[in-house]
Amino acid sequence: MKGTIFDLTGRSALITGGSKGIGRAMATIFAQAGAEVMISSRHDEELMATANDIRRSTGARVEYSVADMSRREDVVRLADAAVATLGKVDILVNNAGSNVVQQIDEIRDADWDRLVELNLTSCMVLTRALTPGMKQRRWGRVIHTSSIMALASTSGRDTYSTTKTALLGLARASALDLGPYNVTVNCIAPGPIATDLPMSILTPEQQAALAARTALNRWGRPEEIAPTALLLASEAGSYITGSVLVVDGGALARIF
Repeated sequence: MKGTIFDLTGRSALITGGSKGIGRAMATIFAQAGAEVMISSRHDEELMATANDIRRSTGARVEYSVADMSRREDVVRLADAAVATLGKVDILVNNAGSNVVQQIDEIRDADWDRLVELNLTSCMVLTRALTPGMKQRRWGRVIHTSSIMALASTSGRDTYSTTKTALLGLARASALDLGPYNVTVNCIAPGPIATDLPMSILTPEQQAALAARTALNRWGRPEEIAPTALLLASEAGSYITGSVLVVDGGALARIF
């Protein structure tokens, strides 16, 4: 990837939820492309292990910072830490998120508030904090990890779908705010990807049913989302903004 239109040499990236799953895969491919990377999550040991693994496999600079993205003060501190450590943040990937399965008449206020803060508000706060530097340098990339549940849903995903749909609106509006400064803003909408979150809340029968809904008849891997992030983060994606790229194995192509 170095020496190509996907080269990220000289760029610095912050990836939330970066210790495992999709975030880890994104951090790895950015490092392979030459970027300096900072990852964050709530778990120090996971972050340290992931950072060490990516350093060993790529030779890139990989830093980490512990932060709970459902706590506003942690989000603000993370933005400051990323700039202080890396010197600048050219690429922001808002990937941290979670889900609680509750139907509309079962939603608990505390769960709603936490998920809105984690899945949506943290993305706004980090983007608000880091895009002034991008505007000043006249180059930047913001990528929100949304979901195909922003475009279709299922029972019990009311809060999750709400927050992931809101990210599409945030990306479209802020793409217009930032476009004059050569800063792009986009969403990736993964479909069934075999990470800890869906595997922990779905029964084996539900997992099999979701696989069967895709055109490829299988769950995707985090490594199959990461190249889309690289496209959006690099010069290869310089004319893509205000968009949502669906990576779902053809799940949304099926009506019945």
